[in-house]
Formats: sequence, C-alpha cells, structure tokens
Amino acid sequence: MQPLTVEGLKKSVYTFIQKINQLDIPKLYGTTDGKAVGNYIEVMFNSYIKDSFTYEQGSAATGIDFPSLGIDLKVTSIRQPQSSCPFKSAEQKVYGLGYDLLILVYDKQDNRQNETARLDFQHAVFVNKERTGDFQTTRGILDMLAREANKDDLVAFFEERNLPLEEIGREVLAERVLHTPPQQGYLTISNALQWRLQYNRVITEARQGNVDGIENVFLELG
Repeated sequence: MQPLTVEGLKKSVYTFIQKINQLDIPKLYGTTDGKAVGNYIEVMFNSYIKDSFTYEQGSAATGIDFPSLGIDLKVTSIRQPQSSCPFKSAEQKVYGLGYDLLILVYDKQDNRQNETARLDFQHAVFVNKERTGDFQTTRGILDMLAREANKDDLVAFFEERNLPLEEIGREVLAERVLHTPPQQGYLTISNALQWRLQYNRVITEARQGNVDGIENVFLELG
C-alpha cells in the first residue's frame, strides 16, 4: 500500500462521503450528541482509508488525527458548525493552530419509521494552517499595522481582546507581530480551557472560493 498524502486524503474524503451519504445508520438514530456522531464518522473513515494507505494514526499524544500530514479532521453539524481543540498558547489566535483542518459538515435526519439516521454531508472544507487564526483578532492586528501601530498599541489591543497572556507575554507577542505579521485568519476562536472553534466563516469562504488557503473539497474533486 502507498503512504497517505494530502491529496490522497482529500480524494478519500470525497469518495467516502459519496458512500456514507447513502447509508441508513441505526446506531446514530436519536443521537443529539455531536461528539458521538463525529467519533463514529472518524472511526468509519479511518477504517475506510486503511484499505488503501499506510499512515500514522492520531492519538492523545499527537493531538491531531493525521500527525504525519499535519492535518486534524473535524466532523460537525451544519446546525451549529463548531468543535473544540486543545489550547496550546494564546499565539494560536494570532498565528493559527499550527496544523491544517479538514472539516466535514453534515445535516442529520432521523427516520422514525425504520429507526435509522442518515447523514447528508454538505461541505468538506480544507483550511491551511496559516488561515486557522481568529478572524477578528487577526483583522484587528492587520488593520492596526496598516495604521503604523507600535508595540504599546498592540499590547493594549491584546489586553482588550482578553488574550490569555500575562503582561510579559503580551509584550513578547507584540514584538513578534511587528517583525512577522500574521495572515488573516478565518476561524472564530473563543477563549476556554479548550479553544472553541466556529466554522461558519470558513464554510462561506469555501463556497465563494475567494481565499487562498481555504478549499471546497467537493468543488475541487467533484
């Protein structure tokens, strides 16, 4: 078997979704727990690609699903497209999570007559790691830099945005931003013990196809 590549992963997601969209799934009937649905699909997908590729499977230690590719798989409902991810540092809001995201978005419908569920996958969005920063935080930084903001301005901005940093950390981050401005991010990232990621904006951008680094896998391969 051949090693899994990024393109191989995208193509596998595309063919997997064509298959899964036709299935009636008794185990998911009545389930409202998005995490349970996501885990079920991730297990099915890993089983699907194991027949064609060799790859390192993710673990709690690696923190992402495909560590050799630097990609994390997220499965979420169209009704509330969001999920959580481990908090590593406040800089993730500015410079991104540090890995790419492959986001599968489904609409779940239950069939009461035969007590099965069907998942209609409506979007498959690939987000380059440079685009995984917080939209409002990166937009604010880039606007400030365009207006010749200095270190003190940036430190004050980080404090206003409640970035989880001590004073010295805010100053270090401000220096980094001045020397290496971030790219515009497109996630909404809420502060918590784990980051809460919201995906409405990247779904919209994937539909429109205007942002380099955000791909609609269905359009690319369909």
